Amino acid sequence: MYKELINNLKPELEKTITFLKGEFMKIKTSRATPAMIEDIVVNVYSQLLPIKQLGNINVPQPRVITVQPWDNSVITQIEKAIRDNSSFSPVVDGEMIRINIPALNEEQRKEYVKIVADKAEEARISIRLQRETLWKKIQEMEKSGELTEDDKFRGKDELQKLIDEYNKKIDEMKKNKETDIMTV
Repeated sequence: MYKELINNLKPELEKTITFLKGEFMKIKTSRATPAMIEDIVVNVYSQLLPIKQLGNINVPQPRVITVQPWDNSVITQIEKAIRDNSSFSPVVDGEMIRINIPALNEEQRKEYVKIVADKAEEARISIRLQRETLWKKIQEMEKSGELTEDDKFRGKDELQKLIDEYNKKIDEMKKNKETDIMTV
């Protein structure tokens, strides 16, 4: 019975990991990624749209992002949105926007490593809260007679094993992102 609860928890834990990956992608390193700008909102066609819905975002070189709008009439609005909502200085280059990603200085690197640590801790807290909720359900099932005491403790052990596995994933992601940031 407790195994079903634990299996139902796995997709929720995966969502936490997926969310953390997305958050890490947005954190600036010296290497360009589309995630750095794709969600910047642009006021075009009397509505707000993210850049990823207005054109192709490419990374032709490790420290360059290009945006090629599908409609060239919105190129100046995209360029303005990037300039206003990020620390980047976009340049209109014909029918595309070119963004050079500057190298991070030591102080910026340390600041981004702190942000990574904070995001990882938020993910761990989310996982801990999910563990506590499920553990309470298992305890309630034992009190109501749905589980034996042995099953309750087996459930606790399996639950902790699963949580440890996901915490290890978070630690690996954090370590990889920190290495990425600190690499000059």
